Amino acid sequence: MPKAPLNDRIDQGRGVAPADLVLKGGRVFDLITGDLVETDVAICGDTIVGVFGSYTGRREIDVSGRVLVPGFIDTHLHVESSLVTPHEFDRCVTPRGVTTAICDPHEIANVCGVPGIRYFLDAAAQLVMDLRVNLSSCVPSTHMETTGARLEAADLVPLMDHPGVIGLAEFMNYPGVLMKDPGCLAKLEAFQGRHIDGHAPLLRGNDLNGYISAGIRTEHEATSYEEGLEKLRKGMRVLIREGSVSKDLHALAGLLTERFSPYLAFCTDDRNPLDIGEHGHLDYMIRTAIALGAPPLAVYRAASLSAAEAFGLKDRGLIAPGKRADIVVIDRLEGCNASLVLARGVVVSDAAFAARGVTEPVARQSVKAPIVTAGSFRTGGNRVETPVIGILPGKIITEHLTFEIAPVDGDKRPDVARDLVKIAVVERHGVNGNIATGFVKGFGLARGAIASTVCHDHHNIAVVGVDAGDMAVAVARLSEIEGGFVVVEGGRVLAELALPVAGLMSLLSFEEVREKLVLLRSAAKGLGVVLEEPFLQLAFLCLPVIPHLKITDMGMVDVDRFEVMP
Repeated sequence: MPKAPLNDRIDQGRGVAPADLVLKGGRVFDLITGDLVETDVAICGDTIVGVFGSYTGRREIDVSGRVLVPGFIDTHLHVESSLVTPHEFDRCVTPRGVTTAICDPHEIANVCGVPGIRYFLDAAAQLVMDLRVNLSSCVPSTHMETTGARLEAADLVPLMDHPGVIGLAEFMNYPGVLMKDPGCLAKLEAFQGRHIDGHAPLLRGNDLNGYISAGIRTEHEATSYEEGLEKLRKGMRVLIREGSVSKDLHALAGLLTERFSPYLAFCTDDRNPLDIGEHGHLDYMIRTAIALGAPPLAVYRAASLSAAEAFGLKDRGLIAPGKRADIVVIDRLEGCNASLVLARGVVVSDAAFAARGVTEPVARQSVKAPIVTAGSFRTGGNRVETPVIGILPGKIITEHLTFEIAPVDGDKRPDVARDLVKIAVVERHGVNGNIATGFVKGFGLARGAIASTVCHDHHNIAVVGVDAGDMAVAVARLSEIEGGFVVVEGGRVLAELALPVAGLMSLLSFEEVREKLVLLRSAAKGLGVVLEEPFLQLAFLCLPVIPHLKITDMGMVDVDRFEVMP
């Protein structure tokens, strides 16, 4: 929808000319006063021009008995983690009321660099929703992993003035900031005065002060009320996250008060089509927060107005004259079930999606893993004391555990009775062929193997298994299908989802991806897996900026010491 001429906006707002579109008879939830006000809403082109009055329109839609709220803003996510292309992500979440999303394409950037970021900027121009981009700050996230690309400040600066770019994405290498790593400081210096998104799990006290002093404004890694409150008090906007793995809403719901809400927003970070289909997206967060006792005014502010303010999007977040016509028509505040969505004045519909342009995918044939055998996953060493990654369901933080695992014939082997199974990372960018192995507790895996090329943030191959032969079959199959997810037992692939775009995204519809995820989850549970979302949980076991113990292709990583363990 093009920007309407200024003269038309003024005349239609005054009511001296019929509005292009009028929503009749609904009640607007005023995020300034908290009142529900029955009123018409007049729209000229892509702009709201009239509220709190009566209007006539060239086109009128009856929304009597319904509640109108501003379009929702997801303040931090990785579209790649939805496992579908930006076009399918648009079709999946926009009908649920998400009219703006701020993405960090660092998943695809870790695979193919700047072309991956440009792919998202090109795709964003075609979508019904407004997809904005924060430029990926940490590619790779640390020096302790092998990626397919590396981005320095000089690579990002030419993109910073693109109209689709907001600023610098989550600065995950917080130790690098505190230690004044030259590469980190160069990126931060380049973006001073612009938005810089944060990522500092468990960072508190004076170290947090130093991190914020680098110009970092927002943060989505708070996992407790106390951590969130400290970050708020120190001037950060806290983005409350509820994804497929990282679920922080219950822990942070106490922050959702009318006093704090101007400084809070919502994000999903990583949420796949299966969870979206079963539960919802930001609409699920809104329903859940209200059910937990948060005032509706605080919740809807966080979902739109406060989010817009936090990221400098001054043209949205309210149903008010002069704002973008991003409007969600819902049943009631507590239900948040959308019956009609407008994005920039366009009614979200199959016709609107069909009218979009096409963006050709990039980073095909990106899986270049070495040929592996069962012997590739031997875990040597004479020490019986063995570091073990301890999974905490619903969190991406892990425990650093130690178990006694005695080597047999020079190999430490899985122990199903103690839920100790092998985890390995196989470098798949064709750089060095690294393979690292370790142990993890918490999957419940009793047999077989599961593997994925969604492996944050380096996106090598992560594989967990009881049987080394099945682990080898899983890795080989991922190479054949250009990446994705696989479940293997007895040398046979039980279920799979191909993700041929950078080994991260499917070319199927989100409905088809959802169906395949159901089969994958069922197959994993058939092997004994107890985790609700095993594949994304597996992916985060490989992210060496989240405490406490992780694994990359270089080995087991003690995140607290920020070093690969000997």
